[in-house]
Amino acid sequence: MSQEQVADALPTVLPPYLYLPCAEAVSDPADATVDYRYLSDGRIALLAYTALDRLHSCCGAGQPWLVLPTHVLPRLREAQPWDSLLLDVPIPEAERRHPASGD
Repeated sequence: MSQEQVADALPTVLPPYLYLPCAEAVSDPADATVDYRYLSDGRIALLAYTALDRLHSCCGAGQPWLVLPTHVLPRLREAQPWDSLLLDVPIPEAERRHPASGD
């Protein structure tokens, strides 16, 4: 899929930056791993939050995150394909990621 096709598949109105949950906290953003989720039908979802306070309220204050310029989403999708972009979705408490203890 070309970058233009990927961009066409994204919502047309998005904020300039999105906050993405990460699998774990890292000191260097280049080492961050975006935390994708699997939907009940097997599709892969990229969860994104339009503000940091929304990420904290929907994922928990301990959720590691990175901020990404929205125009980079097509490159992220090419590097690690995902099927659905879900914005500001609350994660049930039992499914939230918690930081490793001992940090």
